[in-house]
Amino acid sequence: MFQSPGDILFSIHGFPIYNYGLTMAFACIIGVSVAYLFFKKYYSDKNYSELWDISAYLIIAGIVGARLYYCLLNPVYYSANPLEILNFRQGGLSIHGGLIAGILTLILLSKKKGLPIFGVLDSFACGTALGQAIGRWGNFFNSEAYGYPTDLPWKLFIPASHRYPEFINFKYYHPTFLYESLLDLCIFAVLCFVMKKYANLKPGVTLFVYLALYSVVRIFVEHFRIDSALDFYCVPIAQIISLLILIFSICALIYLSKKVNTCKDNHS
Repeated sequence: MFQSPGDILFSIHGFPIYNYGLTMAFACIIGVSVAYLFFKKYYSDKNYSELWDISAYLIIAGIVGARLYYCLLNPVYYSANPLEILNFRQGGLSIHGGLIAGILTLILLSKKKGLPIFGVLDSFACGTALGQAIGRWGNFFNSEAYGYPTDLPWKLFIPASHRYPEFINFKYYHPTFLYESLLDLCIFAVLCFVMKKYANLKPGVTLFVYLALYSVVRIFVEHFRIDSALDFYCVPIAQIISLLILIFSICALIYLSKKVNTCKDNHS
C-alpha cells in the first residue's frame, strides 16, 4: 500500500509550487532530450540543433491541446467555470489532445525547417513514451486518475477529499497511473529496438508502432479507471479514440510495409 505525499511540494511567500507541475516539466525536458538524442544519432546528416527550436513550440502546443481537449470532454463544469480552463496547475490534461496538437505542430515545423517529417516524428515518439512514463506520476501526486477499489498489495490510498461520492467508503484503489507508467516504459524499450532497426529503412514505423502500442495500453488501463471524462453509450471516449488510433496505425504500418517492398521490387 502507498499514498501520495500531497499535491504541493512547497510554497514561496504563500505561492504554492505543485508536484504536478514540476513532474510535467521534468517529463517534458526528458522527452525532448531523448527525442534530440535519437534524431542526432539516426539523422546526423541533418541540422539536429533545430529540434530545440521546434521543441519550444511543441511543448506549448501539446499542453494547450491537451488542456482544451480535456475541457471539451468536461463541458458542463468548464462552461460554468470558464476561467478554470486556464488553471493548468491543478491538472486536467488529456494525452489524446496533446498527441493531436503535437503531431500537427511537428509536421508543420519540420516542413518549414526542411527536416525529414517522419524522422522528427519517430524521434519524438520515443521521447513522448518516456515522457509519459514520468508524467503519469503527476496524477499520483494529485491523487487522481485512479481505478476502482481494490485490496491488492499494491493498492493506492486515496484521501476522502479526492474520492468520488459513490466510493466514499472505500480507502484503497487501483493505481492506474502506475500501470500506465510501467507500460509506457515497456513501450519506450520496444521503440528503442524499432528505431534502431527501421529509422532509416522505414521512416514512420516507429511513430505508428508507438501510437498502436499506446492505444492498446490505454484501452487496457481504462478498464480499471473510474474517472473517465466522457462516456459514449457506457464506453469511455478514451477507449473509443484509442481504438480508432489503433486501427489507423495498423493500416499505416501495413501501407508503409507494402510501400517499402514495392520500392525494393522496382530496384531489383
